[in-house]
Amino acid sequence: MDAFGHWLQELVSRLGYFEIVLLMALESSLFPVPSELVMIPAGYLAARGELDPWLATLAGAGGSVIGASANYLLGRYVGRAFLLRWGRYLLIDQTKYEEAEALFMRNAHLATFIGRFIPVVRHLISLPAGVFGMGPLGFALLTGLGAGLWCGVLVALGYFFGEPVVAVVVAYTHEAALLTVAGLVIFGAWFMLRRRKPQAKKPT
Repeated sequence: MDAFGHWLQELVSRLGYFEIVLLMALESSLFPVPSELVMIPAGYLAARGELDPWLATLAGAGGSVIGASANYLLGRYVGRAFLLRWGRYLLIDQTKYEEAEALFMRNAHLATFIGRFIPVVRHLISLPAGVFGMGPLGFALLTGLGAGLWCGVLVALGYFFGEPVVAVVVAYTHEAALLTVAGLVIFGAWFMLRRRKPQAKKPT
């Protein structure tokens, strides 16, 4: 793990579009790469003119779809029973997997989208999508939209707030993610409740 950490630091220190795709693919699969550690520095580099913010966001979203698709295929062709029995050898925590599965079963499409914003769950939400046979096109679209929005927020943080926020978020990635997630969950709950309100009858 120490070797992996040194490799990660080296890769982030020379961040480019290829490195963003690679690291975000790892982040969306089963490897402990915080997206904040990748995309916020990318935004900072964009502010310095070394990267384009839109291309950095697209690279992050593309990498996320690649990594999530690997998990999706793993779930689709290996299956739930195998993952629960042998998942610990694949860095899949059974408790967290079951939480992701419960979220997915409540609303598959919303969970696939919202799951991109939730720490730990974002690594695992693609597994139940594959296990329960969610369509690959719908999965890719929802994952790409969710990942693109998440990457865009992180790039904007690095772009507009610069080096201080890079230093803070690198030190407190988990806490920063939780605050962002709390806001997104509240918005998602409000949106779903609003959709379920009965339509007022039109006067005849």
